[in-house]
Amino acid sequence: MEEYMAVAMVSSGYAVLAATSFIGMGYVVTKDSFEWLFSGPKILKASEIIARLMDDIVSHKLEQKRGHVASSIECYMKQHGTTEQETVHELRKQVSNAWKDVNEECLFPTAVPVPILTMILNLARVIDVLYKDEDGYTNAGTALKDFVSSLLIDPVPM
Repeated sequence: MEEYMAVAMVSSGYAVLAATSFIGMGYVVTKDSFEWLFSGPKILKASEIIARLMDDIVSHKLEQKRGHVASSIECYMKQHGTTEQETVHELRKQVSNAWKDVNEECLFPTAVPVPILTMILNLARVIDVLYKDEDGYTNAGTALKDFVSSLLIDPVPM
C-alpha cells in the first residue's frame, strides 16, 4: 500500500495542477511559492491523499472491469487481509484525517500567503465534489453536469 501510494500521489499530477493554478494569481506568487510547493508541504500531501483515495474508492470496480492496474483498494485488501467494505471504511478514515491536515495548514501561519493555501484548498474541494458519491470525472455528463447547471444556469436567487 505504501509503495502504491508513493507512486500514485506523484502520477496523479496533483502537484503539477496546483503549480499550474498559481500562474493566474499574479504578484502573490513568487519563486519562493513554487519552491515551497515542490518541497512537499503537508497541505499538498494531504490533498494528494484526498484526491487519490476518493477517486479509488468510487472508481475501483469499474477500473477493475476495464483491466486497469490495482488501486489502493486492492493493495490495501491484499496487504491487510480485509474485505472491500472494511478497506473502504479505513480509506475513508484516511481521507478524513487528510482533511484535518488540510484544515490545520489553513488555520496556522505558514511560509506562504493565504491565497496560495486557499488555491490548494479549493483544488481539494473540487476533488471532494467530483468523487464524493461517484466518479464525477468519468461520469461528467451526469453528476458534474448537475453541479455546473445549478451553479451557472439555475443559480439560487439573491
